[in-house]
Amino acid sequence: MEDALKIAYEKELDLVEVAPNASPPVCKIMDFGKYKYQVEVSAKEKKKKQTQIVIKEIKLRPKIDKNDLDIKKRKIEKFLEKGYKVKVTMSFKGREIVHSELGMNIMTGILDYLGDKCIVEQRPKLEGYSIVMILEAA
Repeated sequence: MEDALKIAYEKELDLVEVAPNASPPVCKIMDFGKYKYQVEVSAKEKKKKQTQIVIKEIKLRPKIDKNDLDIKKRKIEKFLEKGYKVKVTMSFKGREIVHSELGMNIMTGILDYLGDKCIVEQRPKLEGYSIVMILEAA
C-alpha cells in the first residue's frame, strides 16, 4: 500500500481504492479529477440523448358548447402534431354523472374528428366522476 502511494506521488496522480472489501484491497493509480470530469460529461450526454414524454391535458365538461368544443378539438390536434400525448378529461359535477352517456358521445365525437391523426392509448373510460381518454400522435 505504501509502495503504491509512493508511485502515485512520484507520477503526481491519485491512488484510488477500487475494491476495498477484496483481499488484498484493489487500488488504481489515476488522475481522479480527470476521471470525475469524464463521468460528469458522459452523464450529461446521456441526459441530452434521452427524450421525455410530455402529457398535455385537456379538461372538458358535459355541457360544453359546440364552438368551445371545436376549439378544444383543434387544440388537441395541435398537441398531437407537436408529438405530445394528450389526456382528455371530461369531469362531471353532482348529478351530471347520471347522464354519463353525454360525455361518452362527446369523447367519441372527438375521436371521429381526429380520425387517423391519433392512436388511442386508452379508450374513454369512466373513472369516478370523470371520463378519461389518452391519445398519442400517429
